[in-house]
Amino acid sequence: MIGMFDSGLGGLSVWRQLVRTLPHESVLYLADQGYCPYGERSQAQIIARAEVITDYLLAQGATLLLIACNTATSAAVRHLRARYPQLPIVGMEPAIKPAVQATQSGRVGVLATRATLAGSKFRELAEQFRQQAQIVCQPGEGFVELVESGELASQQARDTVSQSLAPLLAAGVDHVVLGCTHYPFLAPLLRDLLPAHIDLIDPSDAVVRQTARLLTQHQLAAPADAAAAYRFVSTGDTGCMQTFMRQILGRDDAVEYLPLAG
Repeated sequence: MIGMFDSGLGGLSVWRQLVRTLPHESVLYLADQGYCPYGERSQAQIIARAEVITDYLLAQGATLLLIACNTATSAAVRHLRARYPQLPIVGMEPAIKPAVQATQSGRVGVLATRATLAGSKFRELAEQFRQQAQIVCQPGEGFVELVESGELASQQARDTVSQSLAPLLAAGVDHVVLGCTHYPFLAPLLRDLLPAHIDLIDPSDAVVRQTARLLTQHQLAAPADAAAAYRFVSTGDTGCMQTFMRQILGRDDAVEYLPLAG
């Protein structure tokens, strides 16, 4: 079983791609809504939280961990890999490489949380490509809150997203990398607000491919005739999550409340 977590609902964008690509894999998804957003928390807080969540997912039978959160990956993935050396772990990484390879203007934008952009993991990644293109970083202020509230197309959403896009447009970027798993749910709005020549890049496909590789490598892949089971838990408002899943994903799955301390 794949255990995956995010600070809230954003990781469901990865879950959506995962179940399309690996339909026989069972998944336990944990939305840490009681502690959302992670972008406002310190690295130490995120690491401690990631440990608690990983222990819970392992206790529930997870054999692979998918950190469906860029901020948690940036803050905690190295720590988790050291702490759980036998556990295959997949993290999120902004897809800067394909954007740099495809850019015509030589300027690539990255939308992410402040915590992700400030993290050493992201800085090291961006540094690899600074000789090839200008990396223009911009925090998506308020984006996570918009998705968590299901407010994806309101005037307030348009105003909030427009404010963060303005510096990227002024810089002349021709690709915008979505560096937070919440942001793909705002893709229709982003696409509407961006000129047609600017491409959006979502790393979910690459993350799911890596998940498939690790399942095969560690002989953890489910049989082709297996019936997948999906389970959803939240440390916060289960009703909010159920409504979001029904309206955005077209699913009526139950969401369990998990009072996960730590």
